[in-house]
Amino acid sequence: MTLSFRAIAICASVICFALAATWLVAPSLLLDIWGVGYTYPVGLVARRSAALFLGVGIMFYLARDAQPSRSRTALSVGLAVACLALAALGVFELTTGHAGPGILSAVVVEFGLAVLFLYVEHRQPRTAG
Repeated sequence: MTLSFRAIAICASVICFALAATWLVAPSLLLDIWGVGYTYPVGLVARRSAALFLGVGIMFYLARDAQPSRSRTALSVGLAVACLALAALGVFELTTGHAGPGILSAVVVEFGLAVLFLYVEHRQPRTAG
């Protein structure tokens, strides 16, 4: 099986859509998995995060057929950096006791997406634009 930007972009968009729906409708579900208590202020931030996940999901779904370009690289590297930062924050929150071991499921997904996007972009020929 050859990894393609299209497949990874679709996978990322599905993950983002699922996260958007969960953060909007049932934020306590993910917080419980992570061992973090739900409060109204936390819910407010979670619901606002849902909007960002929805937007990112739409961007990657619409860009799924993009050919190698600077724009596609910007999308891939931008998401990879965000995912690596989220993974690092997840490990930090776990080691400081602010989150439980369930956060590692998010860390694995975030790290995996980052590696996949960077791998696909690294092996693609570059074109202008």
